[in-house]
Amino acid sequence: MVSSAERKMLGYIWQYVYTSFLRYWLKWFIRQATGTCELQRICSGNKPGATRTSKAEYSLRSSKNKRSFGSQQGSVRKCADQIMKEKNVKPQKDPLFKESLHICLLQITGNSSLYVSVENMRKEVFSSENQEHEAMLLKLWDLLMPTVKLDSRITKQWGDIGFQGDDPKTDFRGMGLLGLINLFCVKGLISYFRYSYAIVGINLTEMAYSLLKSGELKPHFYNTVPGTPELRQFHQLYCYLAYEFDKFWVAEEPESIMQFNQYREKFHTIVKTNLQDPDVNLTLTACSKN
Repeated sequence: MVSSAERKMLGYIWQYVYTSFLRYWLKWFIRQATGTCELQRICSGNKPGATRTSKAEYSLRSSKNKRSFGSQQGSVRKCADQIMKEKNVKPQKDPLFKESLHICLLQITGNSSLYVSVENMRKEVFSSENQEHEAMLLKLWDLLMPTVKLDSRITKQWGDIGFQGDDPKTDFRGMGLLGLINLFCVKGLISYFRYSYAIVGINLTEMAYSLLKSGELKPHFYNTVPGTPELRQFHQLYCYLAYEFDKFWVAEEPESIMQFNQYREKFHTIVKTNLQDPDVNLTLTACSKN
């Protein structure tokens, strides 16, 4: 009887043999039989979205001709022209291919660019000496507690909107300015606080960030953004997580906020499972106008 470790090893061996030898000759044979390259077959055989772009991404990453896709639209178009030249694809014979390939490249490079933008925002440390940061924090209080005035900048009142200490800046250590900005996104989507709003919101920011970093959000963005995703789309994804978590929390009926970590992980698993659907679309209609 083959053990799980042995099956895993056999899987690694097969993957190595396939990617190193068989895949090349299989592609060559099909090219000779159909007169089209792998990327042409991917673009013509799949509708726009995650399936098509993911297959194109795998094909490009597996190609023996390694290249930089570029991050600007002009560079991406130039890369598309270069690929067509290398693959000997004639525009007159396949007039739709170039535009389909261009969209795939925009989505692939755009996902990487989005991560850089989000990471830069996360790395920006909240500073009480920065007037813009302080103004944003005080505005958050006014939005959430419009009829209550703060006694002082450092006060236990911050606990009323879910911060853990007397000074909110300590709660932003992990997610930086990204955590603060996202707390503004769901204003109006959730009618009242069922838990520690601020710290739960920052936790959900970490969830969105980790899903982006791992690449698990690619299918969602490939299905919903026909080009380069921007920070706006990431904030909309956060809105989805916050709104769905709120519904999830109510449906699960936890005994107390002390069980938050347990239910957070359960919700995280649900989201990751949904992201495995090639047609996934984690978009809130209520958020699309923000």
